[in-house]
Amino acid sequence: MTTVDRPAEAPSAPIARADDARRIPGELGTWLFIGGELLVFAVLFVAYLEVRAEQPRAFTDAQGSLSLALGTINTVVLLTSSWLAAAVPRALAAGDRVAARGLVRATLACGLLFVVLKSAEWIDKAGSGATPASGDFFMWYFVLTGLHMLHVLVGLGALLFVLRALRRQPDPAVVERDAESAVSYWHLVDLLWVALFPLLYFVH
Repeated sequence: MTTVDRPAEAPSAPIARADDARRIPGELGTWLFIGGELLVFAVLFVAYLEVRAEQPRAFTDAQGSLSLALGTINTVVLLTSSWLAAAVPRALAAGDRVAARGLVRATLACGLLFVVLKSAEWIDKAGSGATPASGDFFMWYFVLTGLHMLHVLVGLGALLFVLRALRRQPDPAVVERDAESAVSYWHLVDLLWVALFPLLYFVH
């Protein structure tokens, strides 16, 4: 009888749960944190719009100096990253860690590209003399995009943790839970930018 060599890493068995339709993806604590972050940003967005309503001309003029093309590219990059991240739990549910690792790496690459592009935009603005002291618009611009960047970096750290778990954690249920939590947080990062993009770049 001929023995057929198995691949170095065969997909694990799919994870089946009777209550999959009812359970919350990831950790409950992650969702409580996400809810708190959404509330904080909602307050900031309202405050930004109130200040903008008091200085519409100044805000419109300052917004005109931002690159709508670069903002659009960053939006496409983050939307792509969220689409890739959403496929990670599905790959794990099917028992395919190899595919999951590839998807996490691709999500990380998109996140890092966003960091590079946003950093380049900050440097360009600073080089042209636009700083948080240049007026209320740029104060809000740097505060809001800076807070968002902090969330991007935290999200990248969470994805790196998942990538490590995919290599070293033998329990598939633990890996899936951690991946769902990281992906849920990454969707928050994307959602915040989707709100920031129109507010900062083309709401006049």
